[in-house]
Amino acid sequence: MNRATSANGSILNPIVTVILVLAALYVAHSVFIPLTFALFVIALVWPLQAALQKRMPKLLALFITLAITIFVVLTVSSAVLWGLSRLVQWLIANAGHYQAVFNEWSQWLDEQGIAVAGPLTELFNVRWLSGFLQTLMKQFNSMAGFLTLVFVFVMLGLLEVDDFNERLRLPSVQPMGATMLRANRMIGTKLRRFMVVRSFASVLTGLFVWSFSLLAGLELAAAWGAIAFALNYIPFLGPLIATIFPTLFAIVQFESWQTAVTVFLCLNAIQFITGSYIEPRVTGSTLTISPFAVVFVVFFFSFLWGLQGAFIGVPILIAVVVYCAQFPSTRWLAVLAAGGGAQADPPPES
Repeated sequence: MNRATSANGSILNPIVTVILVLAALYVAHSVFIPLTFALFVIALVWPLQAALQKRMPKLLALFITLAITIFVVLTVSSAVLWGLSRLVQWLIANAGHYQAVFNEWSQWLDEQGIAVAGPLTELFNVRWLSGFLQTLMKQFNSMAGFLTLVFVFVMLGLLEVDDFNERLRLPSVQPMGATMLRANRMIGTKLRRFMVVRSFASVLTGLFVWSFSLLAGLELAAAWGAIAFALNYIPFLGPLIATIFPTLFAIVQFESWQTAVTVFLCLNAIQFITGSYIEPRVTGSTLTISPFAVVFVVFFFSFLWGLQGAFIGVPILIAVVVYCAQFPSTRWLAVLAAGGGAQADPPPES
């Protein structure tokens, strides 16, 4: 009886702990989301901060690091806002034509006996699409407070990194301190490589989409390229949105389902080439993660934290996998999350 109770307790305790942690992340999302983004940014920019503060005062190095970080963030955000604003302006100017074409397609679907046409007509019309795009723009515009809190955390965190690492080296926190130092270095290296590769793939995707849009005669070619570049930072969901919207606009512009299908197939081919061929070749085996795990965390953190969760889900997965690989009791999770037969990070030496 005692053994059965003990076994049930050993199984239920981790499950209850995970549920409580997820509930806390959901309820206190206004704190945890900017904190998570701040830790992510710190992991990316710390090498720059460390290099600068060897040559100049620490506060001046911090100012330069934050200035560069803000410039990069504003550049990517501006690309999305500019592209969405162009789409909204085009949609408002061509609302009547768009609705007429959409009604014709809906009527044709009804004549073919496709029952989904009715619900689509009620849900997915010009007002819905315009409202969706405007909602996205409002979300980006309302992120000023969120970004301010993130950069406050980043500023305080960058000032604390050296002291925190010294505390981890104290004898009183060993061996956990050494394990955390090693894991943090691995996470920082992997996240920086992840973002470099992701940025490279995003630039290629944006250029390919822009070039194809020009060749195909698709209106708003620059906007499609900018949106594809920015949304490519969100795995799976971002490329999907960047493919569907140009296809819908191609239906209206060309009024030909053959052309729309061609646009859809070519855009998916671009996403496949950059996401499934070029990016894995550049990344190599050090960041190999199960595609199922990637899709799961993207959708899960989208549910938990919205748009910000979709972006930060994969970096969180990378950090969790690295930490799980450090301990024998959780190493199996790291092995399962590794994709393509890749091995997880080796356990710490005893």
